Amino acid sequence: MNHTVRKAWVVSSGVIVAFGAVLLTARAQNAPQTSGPPKTASQQFKNVQVLKNVPADQLIPAMQFITASLGVDCDYCHVEHAFEKDDKKPKVTARKMMEMMLTINSENFDNQREVTCYTCHQGGAKPVNIPVISAQEKIPEMMAGMTMNASGNPEAKTLLENYLKAVGGTAALAKITSRVAKGSVTAFGDQHLAVDIYAKAPDKRISVMHTKDGESVTAYNGTVGWLSVPGRVHVMNTQESFGAKMDADFAFPADVRAMYTKWETKPGEKIDGKDTWLVIGQKEGEPPLRLYLDQKTGLLVRLIRYVDSPLGYNPTQIDYADYRSADGIKVPYRWTVARPGNRFTIQVEQMQQNVAVDDAKFVAPPPPPPASAAAH
Repeated sequence: MNHTVRKAWVVSSGVIVAFGAVLLTARAQNAPQTSGPPKTASQQFKNVQVLKNVPADQLIPAMQFITASLGVDCDYCHVEHAFEKDDKKPKVTARKMMEMMLTINSENFDNQREVTCYTCHQGGAKPVNIPVISAQEKIPEMMAGMTMNASGNPEAKTLLENYLKAVGGTAALAKITSRVAKGSVTAFGDQHLAVDIYAKAPDKRISVMHTKDGESVTAYNGTVGWLSVPGRVHVMNTQESFGAKMDADFAFPADVRAMYTKWETKPGEKIDGKDTWLVIGQKEGEPPLRLYLDQKTGLLVRLIRYVDSPLGYNPTQIDYADYRSADGIKVPYRWTVARPGNRFTIQVEQMQQNVAVDDAKFVAPPPPPPASAAAH
């Protein structure tokens, strides 16, 4: 897989389900699922030892979490094109470190994932064991954790209602049945690539980024999500598809409240000069959703969601800007997607709504043939 195609994996027009170098280099593919229980990592991949009993579709997110925590690529631990080999010392060490982490959490935190790779590594290949002298004065912990009192801290319900009103309201959103947009992707420094986006209510969406080597696709058809570049297809797992479904939902401002069972509000950080409220959605056993709403306009300026893995949460941050009125609703014409190790920006240049969009655009590609790749 050449350099441009490899990079295309980390770019999508609204959902980033990037798997970092581990997926790109390993070229691991999802084997077709047959009837019966889902495969474990050791059943689908070669030479898995520590994480052998986790679901197979959780192994790549776990490897992605390691690359983000240590700031390395796959070949730091793995032999390229022979991931099953144990020739490199960092791979052997990584197994020991994962076992140590699991033991610490088991013996000290009731198997809650309080300690992760990032706890010590914090983006470096070597663990951090000496306090860093910061150029900025640290806010005392007891002050940093303080929140505003109830009178100055609006209810999450109110803020979500204001967000819905700010974009146009439930009735206006319901009138949008399709969307076709053309624009550009800025990524990999200052490279610009053309992108086409097609969406259809209630929750179908496909974005096609045009590279010199072919099309890079991110899609969700209401049932399944997938990523593809020429010759490669990745079928999204349940959590990845949940994020893709958010991006495909025209009525997200109206639907988001029902997606989580508990909501809380905290003062948010200043984003692009805008004061924000942070509204956090929580659901038992699932990663949280963090929404930053502009205190003046009520519009969403940042969303942070997570994909869980056996080792920790992999974050995705989407910043929304350049809101414009279109057919009675407010739509962001620019958004920036960021996660550990990569960032890209989509700028919409043309948009049409309530136009015909062929359902054939949302047909999922056939599953890849069975394949295996090695991991820790």
